[in-house]
Amino acid sequence: MARSEQEFHGRIDIIADKSEPWWPPYPRPPEGAPNVLFIVLDDVGFSQLGCYGGLCETPNLDRLAQNGLRYNNFHTTGLCSPTRSCLLTGRNHHSNGMASITETATGFPGYNGRIPFRNGFLSEMLLPHGYNTFAIGKWHLTPTQETSPAGPFDRWPLGRGFERFYGFLGGETNQWYPDLVYDNHSVEPPKRPEEGYHLTEDLTDRAIQFLQDAHAVAPNKPFFLYFCPGACHAPHHVPREWADRYRGKFDMGWDRAREVILQRQKEMGIVPPNTELSPRPEEVQAWDTLSEQEKRLYARMMEVFAGFLSHTDHHIGRLIAFLEELGELDNTLIFVCSDNGASAEGGPTGSVNEGRFFNKVPESLEDNLAMIDELGGPQTYNHYPWGWTLAGNTPLKRWKRETFQGGTTDPLIVHWPKGIQARGEIRSQYVHAIDLVPTVLEALGIEPPDEIRGVDQSPIEGISFLYSFGDAQAPSRHVTQYFEMFAHRAIYHDGWRAVNPHPFGKPVVPDDLQPGKWELYHVAEDFSEVHNLAEKEPRKLQELIARWWAEAGKYNVLPLDGRGQERLGERKPQIAEEREHYTYYPGGQPIPEAVAVDVKNRSHTITAEVEIPDDGAEGVLIAIGSRFGGFSLFIKDRRLHYVHNYVGIQEYRITSTEEVPSGLTTLRYVFDYDGGPPGSGGTGKLYFNGRQVGEGRIERTVPITLSLAGEGLCCGWDSGEPVSSEYESPFRFTGRIRRVTVDVSGVPPRDLAAEIDMALARQ
Repeated sequence: MARSEQEFHGRIDIIADKSEPWWPPYPRPPEGAPNVLFIVLDDVGFSQLGCYGGLCETPNLDRLAQNGLRYNNFHTTGLCSPTRSCLLTGRNHHSNGMASITETATGFPGYNGRIPFRNGFLSEMLLPHGYNTFAIGKWHLTPTQETSPAGPFDRWPLGRGFERFYGFLGGETNQWYPDLVYDNHSVEPPKRPEEGYHLTEDLTDRAIQFLQDAHAVAPNKPFFLYFCPGACHAPHHVPREWADRYRGKFDMGWDRAREVILQRQKEMGIVPPNTELSPRPEEVQAWDTLSEQEKRLYARMMEVFAGFLSHTDHHIGRLIAFLEELGELDNTLIFVCSDNGASAEGGPTGSVNEGRFFNKVPESLEDNLAMIDELGGPQTYNHYPWGWTLAGNTPLKRWKRETFQGGTTDPLIVHWPKGIQARGEIRSQYVHAIDLVPTVLEALGIEPPDEIRGVDQSPIEGISFLYSFGDAQAPSRHVTQYFEMFAHRAIYHDGWRAVNPHPFGKPVVPDDLQPGKWELYHVAEDFSEVHNLAEKEPRKLQELIARWWAEAGKYNVLPLDGRGQERLGERKPQIAEEREHYTYYPGGQPIPEAVAVDVKNRSHTITAEVEIPDDGAEGVLIAIGSRFGGFSLFIKDRRLHYVHNYVGIQEYRITSTEEVPSGLTTLRYVFDYDGGPPGSGGTGKLYFNGRQVGEGRIERTVPITLSLAGEGLCCGWDSGEPVSSEYESPFRFTGRIRRVTVDVSGVPPRDLAAEIDMALARQ
């Protein structure tokens, strides 16, 4: 029960002298209660950490492994948000309504993207026991339509038991110009890239500050810190010196790298001695078939990723060093994991500018080679090719978004010197993301609450693996676990694994439910799912299929839905209905693209009512996007300008032929769309007080997304990275804006296939 809700235990008489006061006591944790730290990496595969045989240098995480435990049988859902919901609630992702990501939510209990309040977060469970609770970095657990300044805020971090939050709400963000939220409001980064800014350093600084603030007042109060840097999700952004440390290290290519990594894993004991490399998928080119130019580019892309991971490890090391300085490290229960296997969303060739990828604007080898020296920097928004994805999941099969082991098997390091006697040992017990919460509760001696803030709680579905901390030979207690992602299904039971590799985006039809669609692997003997035993062991396969259906019924997995773009396009509840007139006012927070006016692929009018001083004014009137795509209407050099940034390739500019008049003035931009498929062009015109003062052609427009990394629509300034090279952000307007109104009409065409690819790549 919260302190404010406790019954009064004093005595009240007519006057104070005859009454006895009483104060509700603050919750006090048990003496010596450990701190809890979750470090959740993003898109880091099973074999990318050095202590898991990887070729990336991660000395600080390696140190945690050397003084703690490494688990080689830890599993996730295969996708980001679903896994994170499991880590924080101890319930399966469909039980959390998080079958996928919130962008692809549908109106069924397992799929609606709204984690029910009956599934309490670990933060909510620990608050009544005297813990401080902090969340840092990536969230991506709030319905997209609820991430605007209008809320509602009950599914933001502070609504789910965290006392402080600093990070980003979406699935990814620009590491140089992040879309930042502090508690419940947007903020700008404290400095710019040219001043040395990088998001991972900023997040680490803030985590240290939160801990320092609390420790200064209540040094004996334990904390739960949920630390989730955006690394190593695309964009792979890192200072050049970190990438340059790996010059030439990946010239061997991904095929040879897999062989080297597997050998290292066997020597470390990370995988069984008989482990085989899973076959290279047909869609992944053999390294030896690539041209020298391709090899050079793709090797550099991997150097940048490796630098990104090492840079992240460095800052995790800063956080660990601070805990050590406080004297808290030995009694901090640390879990380090990834949210899914390595990501193949860079495709066969990788990407230098994912703004082009998401908007279906092809990248050429020549274009990307021209940017090779900029990879990882602010000029790029990059991702590596899926050959490196496969290497990052060595020796496992496939990758993120699928339910083969490569998508669902991840590193897990546990470090707690005060509670774990073993040092540097490997554990092979079966563990799933839902098992962390019950493990923490058992370690702390806390029973799962029956209710949280008046809401009855559902049972915890995970199983504590605290028993394994002191016993490497203890049999696994988690013996059955289902998997499902876009109808790609799997089931683990007692050393066996059945997988139904449903093609992404294909609706489920009756034929897909036949047993012949399933594969069978004895993973207790075949760690990397190389030998399909479906024909040899039909009874075992039937047993596992039956178990999958039983689990599916139990955990809200039905109805099966393999669709992709259709799920993204399904109408979802909105806090405000779509309209033809949108009005914005200056000085507010950025409006996420998902709930801002949609001007793409349609005629529209932007009208700004402004007051211009006699000596003129300058600055942005309205803008959305970044150097990788967007638009901006602004005044500079006393002229009105409109810039449409076409996915970072070209800036189409229209400039007024006259200076902007002083006084109360109506400035207008009118765009007449040519029609046709998404991304077609049109004619733009500028007006002062109803009089035309400029015109120009925009031959191509951004078809799918203006806001590549979550940059919202801003009135009176431009957040993050500037849309146009004509100015530097924030370029705040120096006159007075009364309002900016955007009129839209007609139904814009949509490319749902491209939108679903974009949404999933961002998670």
